[in-house]
Amino acid sequence: MKHSVPEFARIAEEGTILRCQVGSGVHGLTVDDQNDRDEMGVCVEPPEYVIGLRPFEQYVHRTQPEHTRSGPGDLDLTVYSLRKWTRLALDGNPTVLLPLFVPEDELVTITPLGRDLRANARRLLSRRAGLRFLGYLRAQRDRMEGLRGGKHTNRPELVERFGFDTKYAYHMVRLGIQGVELLETGHLTLPMPEPERAWLLALRRGEYGRDQALQRANELEERLAVLCETSDLPAEPDTAWADRWLVDAYQRAWAER
Repeated sequence: MKHSVPEFARIAEEGTILRCQVGSGVHGLTVDDQNDRDEMGVCVEPPEYVIGLRPFEQYVHRTQPEHTRSGPGDLDLTVYSLRKWTRLALDGNPTVLLPLFVPEDELVTITPLGRDLRANARRLLSRRAGLRFLGYLRAQRDRMEGLRGGKHTNRPELVERFGFDTKYAYHMVRLGIQGVELLETGHLTLPMPEPERAWLLALRRGEYGRDQALQRANELEERLAVLCETSDLPAEPDTAWADRWLVDAYQRAWAER
């Protein structure tokens, strides 16, 4: 069954309970010549898209056409269905967890249901998130070292200027820093605090070399691996609570329409 982009756009717009920035800006790590904007939203889809046969998992809007890199001023927006977002959050997806922790001034849209979701962030967290941070960190480090297949850069201009993709390297190290913080505190500080923020900005500007980035990533990987076993976070998220909350959230949202 086919559905038009305008139909999905309408579902995302009318049902959004939470939308915010999730890109470099929310981390406090924007560089002037690379300041596109990434946003994420969560929406409650209509009953026919949950109970019926019509599929809706996410809506994606990009200022630039598909396969074209975003540039300064461009917007990349992904709005997930509440069910899909919750599944990804319970699994510890690093980017999907960000809307739980962004500061108020980074919220584009929030409803009482969205506030309730943020208020229960701790219910969604577990050491499983640490494993996801660790997995992404290892994969990015391996690609940067040429130990794993797949492209690690689509930014030849950075490679030409600095000898390696500094934006890719900064994302790699950032994942490690934030994964450690999440497992140690059950929280993510956004924008990133000092001195980590200054270190990452310097890396992104090419003031640190590839070897320094890899060394920092290795140190963070070791710390994360330990925390995945020793963190005070539970081994698994509270899926029973999440299931009950989802049923109640959909019923509340549909009753208000």
